[in-house]
Amino acid sequence: MQICFATSNPNKVREIQAMLPDYIRLLSLKDIGCLEELAEDQSTLEGNSHQKANYVFHNYHVPCFADDTGLEVFALDGAPGVISARYAGEQRDIGANMELLLSKLQGKEDRKAQFRTVITFINENGKTRQFEGVVKGAITNNPQGGQGFGYDPIFIPKGYQQTFAQMAADEKNKISHRAIATQKLVKYLTKHF
Repeated sequence: MQICFATSNPNKVREIQAMLPDYIRLLSLKDIGCLEELAEDQSTLEGNSHQKANYVFHNYHVPCFADDTGLEVFALDGAPGVISARYAGEQRDIGANMELLLSKLQGKEDRKAQFRTVITFINENGKTRQFEGVVKGAITNNPQGGQGFGYDPIFIPKGYQQTFAQMAADEKNKISHRAIATQKLVKYLTKHF
């Protein structure tokens, strides 16, 4: 069985393929001939992941899944949330995003936050399922660490003393929001296919 992961990142495809049984083969967007950038203009993570999966399913006629991730800071009413990648503008500059976030938190005692990933899977019959992964934690005062990507240097997961960016990749990948959502998807695929 073949399923498309709506991503152009071959590392993401390999990572999830390694978690799946041999009879399920993952395809990237490039593998199915989808070279266009997928829209993400919905107001929720659920909406964005569904929009991407739905586009691939209806235009390329393959079962597929897509994900969307956001950082939600409680003292900022859940911001940056769905616009995490473009919080400081359309240029998607993570340095500017972190700077803006830290400046908005200046003087606030409540630094609680969570990373949230939503995966939407659409099977060959068009049936949709969503899987969510959440990691709670807190925002640091300054970036720390050089690993990872995105907001990793300013997020410390609950129960840990290091930011995601200070952790080895394999340690982060065991506890991350994306890993939790992916494990739920893999469990579902293994049981139903």
